[in-house]
Order: sequence, then structure tokens, then C-alpha cells
Amino acid sequence: MSLARTLPVAGGAIIAGVVLKRRGTVLFLKFFGLLNRYVQWHQLPLPLALANFLSLRAVLRRENLYDTTHLPAQNAAQADKRTLHVLYGRTSDGSFNDLSVPTMGMAGTRFGRNVPLDDAYPDTGPALMTPSPRTVSQRLMTRESFTPATTLNLLAAAWIQFMTHDWFNHGRPEPADDDLRIPVEQDDPWPDKPMRIPRTPPDPTRLPGDSSGPPTFLNPTSHWWDASGIYGNDDATTQRLRAMEDGRLNIQNGRLPIDPETGISITGFSDNWWLGLALLHTLFTLEHNAICNALRREYPQWSDEQLFQTARLINSGLMAKIHTVEWTPGILSHPALQIGMKANWWGLQSEPVTRLFGRLTDSEAISGIPGSSVDHHGVPFALTEEFASVYRLHPLIPEGIDLRSHATGRLIRPLTMMDMAFAKAETVVDDQVSPMDVYYSFGISHPGAIQLHNYPSFLQDLRLPDGRHLDMASVDIMRDRERGVPRYNQFRQLLHLPAVKSFETLTNNPRWAKELREVYDGDVNRVDLMAGMYAEPLPPGFGFSDTAFRVFILMASRRLKSDRFFTNDFNPTVYTPLGIDWITNTTMGTVLQRHYPELIPALRGVKNAFAPWQRVG
Repeated sequence: MSLARTLPVAGGAIIAGVVLKRRGTVLFLKFFGLLNRYVQWHQLPLPLALANFLSLRAVLRRENLYDTTHLPAQNAAQADKRTLHVLYGRTSDGSFNDLSVPTMGMAGTRFGRNVPLDDAYPDTGPALMTPSPRTVSQRLMTRESFTPATTLNLLAAAWIQFMTHDWFNHGRPEPADDDLRIPVEQDDPWPDKPMRIPRTPPDPTRLPGDSSGPPTFLNPTSHWWDASGIYGNDDATTQRLRAMEDGRLNIQNGRLPIDPETGISITGFSDNWWLGLALLHTLFTLEHNAICNALRREYPQWSDEQLFQTARLINSGLMAKIHTVEWTPGILSHPALQIGMKANWWGLQSEPVTRLFGRLTDSEAISGIPGSSVDHHGVPFALTEEFASVYRLHPLIPEGIDLRSHATGRLIRPLTMMDMAFAKAETVVDDQVSPMDVYYSFGISHPGAIQLHNYPSFLQDLRLPDGRHLDMASVDIMRDRERGVPRYNQFRQLLHLPAVKSFETLTNNPRWAKELREVYDGDVNRVDLMAGMYAEPLPPGFGFSDTAFRVFILMASRRLKSDRFFTNDFNPTVYTPLGIDWITNTTMGTVLQRHYPELIPALRGVKNAFAPWQRVG
């Protein structure tokens, strides 16, 4: 959107941002709270919709951030003593991002919550298994035919998994006597009755017998947006990945080295590996090294360590920017979101003004979050269980892909997802298939729509290399219940949305309403969060539900606003002038073209690299 169009449209939201700093805040929030009872935000004129976002984000920051670190703890994670480099660079485990609380957000600390702790207790007894997660999977999730999301390409699906591996993880569940036992119908082809799902690893820092709050869980991954998927979550992993020369990461002939024990690329995080992750991990390892080369030319006296630390800062900043201003507007293409998400980065003063004049004010609404002042909004930073839940986006994954030539468009061969999963992901590129062919094939293929009856069938019958047999849809449902994530209707109310009164108001699809009523025995309040989000009607241009979007409004900006390296320290002194320019002037499209110039014809005229590319031939 041009500056001439953006400024008038954004005017209402800029005014709102000013109001929010003054005494009129309460009246402002009450006005939109009352308005939203009768009119949904996406039905408002654009300036009011933008102001509505600011109002809603303010309410969510005030009422939907809950700390779990105050619950009694033993042997909690401790930050190692660090050298002065923590002042200008990230640590692998995320410690020392907040210098006053070095453990905040580091690997091995607890997830927070977006709902009151009193509402975060899991069901007990028969209610925990009602209805059976397997029944929900089979009756509501099973993909009958692939429904594509035609405004996106398959890189968009790979990207969000690439991001979530950087954000959260609950650790490896191990089988035990107290496994969750999922009821399975006698005529169900699943071999084990009941289905057994190992429990999420419990929080070892909770005091034995402590009942002062709901169950808590640890995140083995750094909570910060620090590209830990590329760099690892501990120093030993990071050191293993480094070439120890000119700040670079290990890569050979454009390929990541292979771990001989697993047959999978050596990188910061390689669980649930498949071809899409292999593409993006390779791409941003190459980007790290390109940044190192540019820094070496600019600062030839720098050590390997200084080059590495600065390149890591720049690369992680670039990924955050791409996600904020490209991926998110790609999957949420409503006009207000196009402006609002770009405003998270550039501010409502717009990208052209920011490029010309820099920040005009410390206001995040007007001048964007990067470079503003850090603010935790009264609660120590942590990612949340609800944030993990709303990113259950498995329907994005198709059943397979046609590999095509990037030069001619001809079909090389079709691949099923299992043909490109785990170690097989490393065998796709061969004498007949180039990396450019794979990128092109992803660029012209669609992911799936996020809705009921579009869950990948191979994930409902998934056999892992270690011998585990999983129905991931059942696992997804069970994880929300086990971790005390409220069911759909309660979740909506806690996120300031009205409760749905019936299955017909939950969804506008009569068949889905009937199926939901049958599965949930006529009780709309028992509908699981994931099932409800997949069923509800979407606002115009949205790729996922408005219910999920409420958590996103809060946490997308919080990941930036709490992070020292996106706020107080997002400046040329820490990043270097070259680094700030690199982030400012780079898009996903330019990253692809920098490392694979053969893709330029397919990307010509494509404004967003997560949208479908031009077909060649």
C-alpha cells in the first residue's frame, strides 16, 4: 500500500495510540468492548478496525498474561556466568536477554499462560477422555479430499514449522506405566486398544505434592525469537555447527552436513524432519554465511567470534521481520491485517517514512516495535501453552508434491510426504533433482486449508523411525486437554469473545454442525479448542480462525516487545549499520534469489514469496 493511501487509513489507529497513552484509555477500551458485542472487528471501516486492534491488544496485555514462575520451584534453570559478549549478542540458551533477570525466557524454563491459572487445570477422570480423541480424529479431522489454500505456496507451510521449532517444544515424551489410554472403538483399524500416548514430560522443578497451581511444563527451547532452530539451544550444539572461521556455519557445496547416526542434517533442531525444513534450514545457514562475508569485508579486523555473534543477531532479526511483514500478511490477507502486521515492524508511520526519517517517536503504534523500549507488561516473558495450541496447523501439510523442473516446468516425479520425511528428505536432491527444482516445486504447490476434514491422512497413521506409531490428530487433541488448555467455548470467553450458543452458530457448515453435535453428544461446551477453531467461519482473507488470532494479536507483538534485541538494542551500535540495512532491505524473495538466482524467472512479479510463484515452461 502506498504512503498516500496508508497515512489516511492509519490515521484512526494513530489517534487511538495517542489516546491509549492518556486518561481516555479506559473510555477508549470500553467503547470498543461495547462495540464488539454487536459488530465484529472485520465489519468495521478500516480506520476503526485498526483502532480496534490497538484496543484489543491493550486489553489482552492487561488481562491475558499469567505468570507461572511464581509457583514453588526446586532446581530451577540457572543462567551460567557470561562474558561481556552477552551485552551485544544472543546466548544459545536464551539467557541474559533480560540482563536484570538472566533466566527469563531461557531454555528449560516454564511456559506461561494466556488464561487465568484457575482455568488451566486439566479435566480429570472420564471427562479427560470425553469424547475419545481418536473419535474426534476419525470423525472430524480425516481428510476426505485435499482442500488447498490457494493464496499460499507450500513454503508457507514449511515456514511456520521452521518458526515453531524456534519457539516451543515440550520435550520427548517417554512411554511409562501412566501413559494416557485413549478409548478406541472395536471396529477401528488402530491395532492397539486402547491407544497409548505417553504423557508430556512433567515439570521437574515443581515441588513434590505442590497443588498451589495447575500443572506446569518446561520449554527445552529458548522462548526468545532467536533462530535457535538454526543455532541450537546450548553452547555445545552451537559450537558443533560452527566452522570456527570468519564466523561461518558448517555447510559444504550448498548442503548441510549429515549426521551419520540419523542420516539427517546437522542443525540446531531436527526433530520431525522433512524436506520443507531441510530447505529452510539450508537457506538460512547460507544466509548466515553471506552475512559473515559482508561483515568480514566491512570489518576485516573482527574475530571469528564477533563475526559469528553479529551475523546471528542479523539473521535472527531478518527471520523475525520476514515472519512479521511477509508470512503473516500472506496467511491473514484482510486489509486491516496487511497494515496492522506491517505496523508491528514499521509502525503506522509506514515503511517509506521509516526508511527516510527513522523512528519519529518511541510509540510502538506509530513507529513500530523494533527500536522502541522493552516492555514485559508486568509479567515475565515466556511463551504460553495457549500460544502453542493455536499453532496446531497440521492441515497445511499436503499428502505429497509433484517435483518439477525449475527450468522447463516438466514433471520429474511425484513424491508422497513419506518419500520426503525424516532421513529420506536428504535423498531427494540427486543427479536428476537440483535444489532449485525443489524450491520451485514448493513455490508452485499449495498447502492445505486449515479446517475440519483436511488433516493429513499420513499423520493419522504415522510410523516414526524409532518404531513409534502415532495418530497425530489424536495426540494434538490430547495434548490440549492434558495441559489444561480450555475447551473452545471457555477459551473464547477468556479471550473476550462471545460464547457460541449452538453448533449452528459455531460453524456455517450444516454437515460439520451435525457431526460436531454427534461427536460431542450435543454439548457445545465440550468441543475441543482445535476442533472449534477448524470449524468456525473465517473473517475475510483469513487462513486461520479469529479465535486463534486473539492469542496471535497478543503474542506476536510480545515476542518482539519483550526482546532486548528487537527493542532497546535494535540499533546500529549493536547490529552495525550494515546489519540494520541488511534486515531493512532484505525479503524472503531476495534471500531466495541471492542463493538460487536460477529462481528469478519464477519469482518475477511475485510480491510475496509465500504466495504462488510464476509457472515456467
